[in-house]
Parts: sequence; C-alpha cells; structure tokens
Amino acid sequence: MSTIRTGQAPAPLTRAEFSIRFKAHFYDPAFEAEVAAIERLEAIAWTALQQGRKAPLTRPAGRGFADPSYEVSVQWLDTHQRLKAAQRRWSDSKVPSRVLVICGSARNDGTCPGEVSKTWRLSGLVQEVIEQAGLHADLLDLSLVTSEYGRKIHPCKACVSTAMPLCHWPCSCYPNHALDQTNDWMAEIYERWVAAHAVIILAPTYWYQSPSPLKLMMDRMVSADGGNPDPTTTHGKHVAEAKLIEEQGWDYPKHLAGRAYGVIVHGDVAGAEAHRRTLCDWLEWMGLIDAGAAAKLDRYIGYYEPYFNSHEALDRDLAVQEEARNTARAVVQAVMQVRMGQLSQPDQQVKAPRPK
Repeated sequence: MSTIRTGQAPAPLTRAEFSIRFKAHFYDPAFEAEVAAIERLEAIAWTALQQGRKAPLTRPAGRGFADPSYEVSVQWLDTHQRLKAAQRRWSDSKVPSRVLVICGSARNDGTCPGEVSKTWRLSGLVQEVIEQAGLHADLLDLSLVTSEYGRKIHPCKACVSTAMPLCHWPCSCYPNHALDQTNDWMAEIYERWVAAHAVIILAPTYWYQSPSPLKLMMDRMVSADGGNPDPTTTHGKHVAEAKLIEEQGWDYPKHLAGRAYGVIVHGDVAGAEAHRRTLCDWLEWMGLIDAGAAAKLDRYIGYYEPYFNSHEALDRDLAVQEEARNTARAVVQAVMQVRMGQLSQPDQQVKAPRPK
C-alpha cells in the first residue's frame, strides 16, 4: 500500500494559547459581566479539543451500510437521509421541475458594500423567466456568508487527494465541534443541488477567478464527484483503509450527473471568458448536461468604466439583460427535454480508461 506521509501538522495548542483564541470570541466589553460563565465554557471547549470530540453525538449507521454497527455522526446521517429523499424527488416524474439559481457574488447591501450586486439583479431576471415557464426557481444567494450571523462554508480539506474513498458524500469533515468548525451551510446546499433538475450559476469575476463564497462551495462539491456514500467503509477518516479501497478499485460515482446547467459570468476589465470556461468545465466534469451555447454567457458590463456607476451601466445594457434571460430560457428547454428523455449526456456510455 502507498506510504502515508506525515509531519506537516503543527504542535497542539497549549492551554494558554487556546484560552487566548477562545476568549477572542468575546472581545466585546458587553461580555465582561459573564467572565465566570465564559471561563466555564472555555474549560468545556478545552476538554472537547483534548478528547477530539468532532462528533459528540453518534449512533450506529444501521442497515444499508457496510458496517451497520459503526458509530456515525447523527448530523451526517441526517444530511445523508435528506439527500436520499431529495434524489427520490428528483427522480419522480410527477415532481415539478426545479432549477437552482446560484448568485455567486460576495456583495450585498446588508454588509460593508451597502449595495446589491449586479449578479443579484441578473439572478432576478433568470428567476423570473424560470417561474414564468412554470418551473420552481430555488435562489441560493452565497453572499449570505458575508452578511448573516453564523453562516459559514468551511474550506475543503482535500481528503480526496489522500484517497477518493476518504472523501465522503456528503462531506463528513464538518461539523467538527472540537475545532469550533460548526454551522456548515454545505449540508443544506448539498440538498438543494440534489433536488435540482438544473443549475444556473451567475458570478462576477474577482481577480480573474470566482468569488470566495462560490469557490468555497465549488471545492466542497468535490464529494459529489466520486465521493464515498458510506463512511463506515473507512470507519470515519481512517487513511489506510481509504487508500486500500482505492488501490483495489474505485468507481468514482458522479452523484449529480444528469442535471442540466447554465452559466452567466460578468466582469468589467478582464478574465470573464476564462472564468466562464472554468465553471463550465467543472460542471461538465461532474456529469451535468450542457444546455447549449445560449446557456453559457460571459460579458463585460461597463467595460473599463468606473465602479461607482456600474449599476447604471447594467441599466443601459439591455442586450446583456436579454442574454441573461436567454440563458434561463435555454436551461428551461433543456430541463424539459432531459425529463422527457430527449436529452442526455452524449458520453454517458463511454467508459473512461483512466476514471477519476
């Protein structure tokens, strides 16, 4: 078996270092009246860290798992069940078609910028077209991570690069209560992806790339592309077990294959085209279905103009507004064709010589 390489992780925090970090949560002088209570909570949190209480509440995985007796996080099991239910709804021909509209900007008027994003406005145009066609539009606004208390998307830890079976579907890295890595929004986001018959991603271009919240979500979606739906096969995060499983052969299941997609990317100077291509490549790698050229849009709004009046530039650009609507129209048609069996992944029967 492949050698497990170690030695990068830092030394554990000392009790004094932990105390400084824990108390930083209570920097506001308003907490001074509860110093004694905070110290009691700190002691509990320190014990949890020392004991590695990542998942303080567990139960046996039960029927359907390789090791039914293995204790699994109750939070992971809840997400697992909700994803199975969402997949059943997605497969039910009687269920109304659902399109997940993802606003990938980090900006909204509830935080420092004080103004809505152009991406949000374009998302509204897309939502209107979808609803006018009689489909359900599920609007996912990723900017909430910048403006809503406790809303977090934690970063991917790259378990897949150790061994694909170590990357569980859905991701089991979070929550980690011992490390204060909680309130992970991805548990809900996974469910919304699974329930969708199509996905439309709208995004501005930040420094030639995706905004941070969108990239965080993208990285965490790796578990949908080859992820292991049974964490009892690796008994949690046992590296040696995961490596052995992949060495013996892994099928890299694509848990979101068969959904249609559209992409709208905008910028003001450079990088929009490359950004759009990256998003499309990513979605197609996961097995989503291209809804046609009209569903893949990159445009510059207010090209090389100042920032302060960029919304006015969008007001004037009636063509890009209509192109955004056309993206939605193309995806709506693709959803209808997919659900009637008239459109599918052209390469779904092709066997890859080097699956990954």
